[in-house]
Formats: sequence, structure tokens, C-alpha cells
Amino acid sequence: MDLRNDRFLRALRRQPVDRSPVWLMRQAGRYLPEYRETRRRAGSFLAMAKNPELACEVTLQPLRRFELDAAILFSDILTVPDAMGLGLYFVEGEGPKFERPVRSEADIARLAVPDMQEKLGYVTDAVRLIRRELDGAVPLIGFSGSPWTLACYMVEGGGSDNHGRVKALALENPKAMHRLLAVVTDAVIAYLDAQRRAGAQALQVFDTWGGVLAPHLYREFSLPYLTRIAAELPRGDGAQAAPLILFGKGNAPYLEALAGSGAEAIGMDWTVSLGEARRRTGGKVALQGNLDPATLYASPEAIRAEVVRALDDYAAANGGSRDGHVFNLGHGMSPDMDPDRVRILVDTVHAHSAR
Repeated sequence: MDLRNDRFLRALRRQPVDRSPVWLMRQAGRYLPEYRETRRRAGSFLAMAKNPELACEVTLQPLRRFELDAAILFSDILTVPDAMGLGLYFVEGEGPKFERPVRSEADIARLAVPDMQEKLGYVTDAVRLIRRELDGAVPLIGFSGSPWTLACYMVEGGGSDNHGRVKALALENPKAMHRLLAVVTDAVIAYLDAQRRAGAQALQVFDTWGGVLAPHLYREFSLPYLTRIAAELPRGDGAQAAPLILFGKGNAPYLEALAGSGAEAIGMDWTVSLGEARRRTGGKVALQGNLDPATLYASPEAIRAEVVRALDDYAAANGGSRDGHVFNLGHGMSPDMDPDRVRILVDTVHAHSAR
């Protein structure tokens, strides 16, 4: 199926684009009233995520409002540990929890790569349905959490303020930690490959908690597994290949290493400027990001100014060219953000970068 808008994929391949592509992390989410209505009908977040028709509906909702250049599968990064037998559930106001967290070497030994069709077929079914409904309008992004980020939830049993349990495991029993990360990496590779084969045209790994690690621990427990994904994940061939984006919150100190990982693109948060990131990575990879999401609480004039500043910062470091950049936030949107502010952001990206 030919794409009517392929500028997102062209940017990831560092090919010329007519204007900078833009999509937003959590673009399908609680800030949209139509999302909240769909969730009300579904009964819960998990029921919505595990229903391919509802996942498709939620994926498409922001594209009906905004001129976005990519769709991203509506799902959750914790589907993988759930499929590995940990028993995912959600507590209102507290977020995700696991019934059976990983707390011992015996727990780690019981983990295995899940059967993708049996345990995660609802995800690949959603990918196929979304591709059909998009009908070539824009590319579809599939995703997974990073091994370290998934391990954080698996060991902590849910979210954590200080990641004390998982850090203690890494420090006290690094061999066990590496065994856990190895099997999770195998599962992530299989999961992303299943999404690609079902129709995802680009793939993103969310290393949301990599930045909580001290530098020497990041280089031991996060970076090698991201590099392994980049090396071993099948992408497909030629024009149909699915580029890989490695996104990390707090990954600014490691941009050079990530640029050498073999991934096609690096996504960043707002703690490093796009211009600095371009200079440090030397054009080896495409860059994605990186507006502070809190900018969307500001006035329309302030939003426009920050978008223009970010676009021009990248172009100035890239010889005046905007090629090789995908505009995005440095992390996901929050439920109380105003959709009208999102429209201002998206329209400003396109209008300014087309000049």
C-alpha cells in the first residue's frame, strides 16, 4: 500500500522532506474527550487496550483532529511482562501493578519469551486493523518498553519513586539482573518483530527509566540491551524496512553511544538541545524530539516561539537543512492538556518548517 504522507519515514531515513514531520507521544490519550468516552464504554484501560477495535478507534482519534504525520499504536509497554505471566492490573489513582512481581532468582528462572500469537495476538490484530483503517494516510508506529524499563516495573511490582528494589538487585546480584534483562530483551525483539510483520512501519523503544541509573550502571544495564535490540531486530528490506527509534528520558549523556547502536533514530527529552544533539551525533542518526511537554500549558504565543526555536536550533546545526528531524515532545502529554494547544503546536511545526 502506497503512503500518501511518508515524510515521517523519510525523516527517519535522513532523506529530504518538504516540511518537518510531527507526532506526539501519548497523542492518543486522556486529554481528548473522545478518548475518555471510549474508555468509559470499554470499562477500563486494559479492556480498551486488549480490544483491537477499540485500540484502533483510539489510535485514529488524534488523526481526525490534528494534521499529524504518523499514528502510534494504542497499547501499553507492560503488555510484555503481562504476557510473561506477571498478572497486570490497574489501580485507580495508582497506575499499573503486577500480581506476581519478580523478586528472586527462582522468579527470573520461570520467565520465558511468550508466544506472540497466543499471548499478544490482540496487539498484532490491532496493528493489522489500524493499517487497514489508515488506508495509507500516514505510517503506523509500533512500540515496546526497553528491557531496563520493563525490568523496573517487573521487580518493583508497579511504579516507583526511587526504584530501590530493582537497583538493589542490580547492585547485589548483577548476574541475576543480567539474566532478567536477557530474557526480557528476547521478548522485546520478538514483540517488535511481530508488530512489524503485522504491519507496523516504524518501531520505537521507550527507555523511560534509563535515566534513573548512574552512568556506570546505565552502561551496564541499559545501553547493551538497547544495542542488542538494534543489532538483532529484523527491520525488513529496502523501502519497506521499518526504522527503529530509541527514545530515552534522561539519555543526553549517552547520545554518542546511542548513535553508534545501529538504530536509525534517537529520541530525546528536553534536557539537551536539538542543536547540541545534532552536533554530538554527527548526522549518523535521525533525531526525534524534544519540546518540554509543559510548554503546552503556556500561551499560544509562547508555544509558537518554543516550536520555532527548536526547529531553528536543529536546522542551524544541520547546515540549514531540516532533514533528519522528527518533531515531538520530550515525553508524553498529560491528561489536563488542552487539545487546542496541541493544534497550535502541530500547525506551527508544519508552517515554520515549510518556509
